[in-house]
Amino acid sequence: MDFPIFHLDFLNNRVLIAIIAILHVLINHALAVGFIPMVTFMEWLGFKTQDERWDKLAYKIMFVGFVITTTIGAMTGVGIWLSSSLINPYSIGSLIRVFFFAWFTEWIVFVTEVVLILIYFLTWKKSNASFRSKGKHILLGVGLSVASWFTMAIIVGILGFMMDTGNWLTERSLVHGFTNPIYLPQLAFRTPLAMVMAGAMGLFLTIVFTKKGEEIRYKALRFLGGWMLFWMPFSLAASLWYYKVIPTLMIGNMAVAVGTQDFQDWYNLLTKFIFGALGVSFIVALASRWKPQQVPAYAYVVPVIVMLGFAGIFERIREFIRKPYVIGNYMYSNGIRVDEYPLLQKEGVLKFATYVKHREVTEANKVEAGKDVFMVACSRCHTTSGINSIVSVFDRMYGGKGQPFPQGAMKNYIKNMHNARYYMPPFPGNEKELDALVSYIAQLQVYPESIEGAQTAGTPVQTTPEEIKQLSERILARKESERNDKQLAEKSNTEANLKQ
Repeated sequence: MDFPIFHLDFLNNRVLIAIIAILHVLINHALAVGFIPMVTFMEWLGFKTQDERWDKLAYKIMFVGFVITTTIGAMTGVGIWLSSSLINPYSIGSLIRVFFFAWFTEWIVFVTEVVLILIYFLTWKKSNASFRSKGKHILLGVGLSVASWFTMAIIVGILGFMMDTGNWLTERSLVHGFTNPIYLPQLAFRTPLAMVMAGAMGLFLTIVFTKKGEEIRYKALRFLGGWMLFWMPFSLAASLWYYKVIPTLMIGNMAVAVGTQDFQDWYNLLTKFIFGALGVSFIVALASRWKPQQVPAYAYVVPVIVMLGFAGIFERIREFIRKPYVIGNYMYSNGIRVDEYPLLQKEGVLKFATYVKHREVTEANKVEAGKDVFMVACSRCHTTSGINSIVSVFDRMYGGKGQPFPQGAMKNYIKNMHNARYYMPPFPGNEKELDALVSYIAQLQVYPESIEGAQTAGTPVQTTPEEIKQLSERILARKESERNDKQLAEKSNTEANLKQ
């Protein structure tokens, strides 16, 4: 509550992060982590058999990966954390405190990866000059493959921590955060998944860069079909391991994560559809391995669409099921820490929010104060008139458009929504703020408005001596709270060390 609130009312903040993050993961897995070792293997096949057709095809395929990863891939990689910092700076701040050295290492490896991919692609043709230089170039591809995987391995530690913090809540250290229960299963799943996605891209690009009837086309299709078939069992086994370590409450969110609220009843059907689509990719890979001449060219579009779609759905599910937390059992998705709730529910969120217009709810400012409460408590996931609008949520709940919202029932629902819908965090404010929020939503139903974030509307500035005094008191209170937390953590660590 110490940062101005960034908000996109039409698009929804979550959608902004999802677009950037999913795009980056698709590129990272399909055109880097799985792609580089696959291309290096193809280059090695050309080197081993002294068949320059393998080398030429691998170079053309690598050209696609090189262009996309060094442009969109690099920009979306930075864009994920930039957009996340804008929308939920509290969670990013907490993650940096825990994973500072891990993140620092990841950035070093990421820069190394970018440099290596530039060297690898730009020196490819020159490496064909001699046997020795080609060997060195292939070793460079191996090094680049390791660097690509290593960046993913570090980030997966942070992503796993956000789902399940494990025993970090009592043993607050980087090691305990990194070795969270989800880390290894998720890494074990993503690694073969990236290989399978790369294989699907490789099949498609082979069709693009070769002609029907060419011997190298069918050789490459057999190799890439075998590549996918080799990694698929590992991916399946790891997915079962991953599923087993997901906390039970998160599994309960799966239906909404897969089908959204509108289609959650279709969960079983959608699941079958997803597995059916993956089965089609398996058949294409199998046919490519054994009968590539009989597979029509258009069939190779299917595995690309299926694998990219599957990875996109996987990322949405992973992001959604961790709710109501953004960091498991530590911070809710609204950016408020679990241990802050007792104080805020007693004294109100507005009192401790730095960038709001109203500090207290009165009869005169009830609706305007409700707008402030909405921004603090709801705007990370909801809009007033765009995607996942708060009005549309209550419209569905209370009988459709045109029916006035029953404000008493709304208050009861918001108070207890975390019991009915596990992905919703508890309401963080006090009774007056709940009343104000309901009044604001009821007014939105009659007089719709698009709410503006701090990036457009600016922020209220404390100008009077009393406001400056209150602001100072709030800052001191928060710092005192943080100091107490730190002392408790240090005491806990000391006691743990003494026990050892």
